[in-house]
Amino acid sequence: MTILVTGGAGYIGSHMVHELVDAGEPVVVLDNLSTGFRFLIPSTVPFVAGSTADRALVAKTIAEHSVTAIIHFAASVVVPESVANPIAYYRNNTMNTCNLLDAAIEGGVRQMIFSSTAAVYGNAEVVPVREDAPTIPISPYGTSKLMSEIMLHDAAKAYGLRFVALRYFNVAGADPKHRTGQSTPAATHLIKVACEAALGKRAKLDVYGTDYPTPDGTCVRDYIHVTDLARAHLAALGYLRRGGTSATFNAGYGQGRSVFEVIDAVRRASGRDFPVEIKERRAGDPPSLVADATRIRSALDWSPQFQDLNTIVAHAFAWERNLPGKHDTAAA
Repeated sequence: MTILVTGGAGYIGSHMVHELVDAGEPVVVLDNLSTGFRFLIPSTVPFVAGSTADRALVAKTIAEHSVTAIIHFAASVVVPESVANPIAYYRNNTMNTCNLLDAAIEGGVRQMIFSSTAAVYGNAEVVPVREDAPTIPISPYGTSKLMSEIMLHDAAKAYGLRFVALRYFNVAGADPKHRTGQSTPAATHLIKVACEAALGKRAKLDVYGTDYPTPDGTCVRDYIHVTDLARAHLAALGYLRRGGTSATFNAGYGQGRSVFEVIDAVRRASGRDFPVEIKERRAGDPPSLVADATRIRSALDWSPQFQDLNTIVAHAFAWERNLPGKHDTAAA
């Protein structure tokens, strides 16, 4: 009954591991530590150093730990980077997911929860966006995730695999118990970057575009607390265990916040001002991306607890304030 968490030492994956441990679930983590850190996960959790690209290692891990379900986080996630280096994203996100699926099916795993993204929608014509909206990604990152979703659908039909794909909107915040949070140097998440600027870890915060067709001209996003997101995965696992059919759900709240609103929230939480520099738009950024969360709320046993932007920002800031020095022991 062990659950394999790929990318379990990363930002979202480590929150998932803590939630599973809290729920009494046996867990094993597979992570190559390219963006993850050992200190983010409990020392009692078995850890396998390696990549989903290593099919033999994945198969061995599944067999040795009697894995019955996989929660797959391991991926590259930076939209502008995917535009500059698309092949790397297709390799790490799509090809490695195919490799993982192959090993999982051969190893008898029949339940998978997949970390997808709202980037599959591209420039959504209707906002809030529903799961049946057209999927027309505008970045290789979004395309790499959509291709993985297609593979999951085909594998479900052919091999009896059942899956839940969660299309994340903008993940933010940190564990309320201060056990884990966003720790990657040079991360691109807006709230983390703003917290770093408030703490003087960055000289300024760059805002990419103020001429979008939104209320204040900046991009609007649906920010979901990472702990609520991890609990959505736990609810998805329960759904599959109860015999639920394969499904895709938006993982968001259905409320949009602009870049300037986030900046104001960080200034309030930190009690500090910081420089903001306006720059040109970035490739691959849609003006507004907000979830229609009707389906996930009705189908899963999931009640988010941290929907307030000020709470999300306060948790992120508290983690960032206490983060210095931890990277020194990251791979220990």
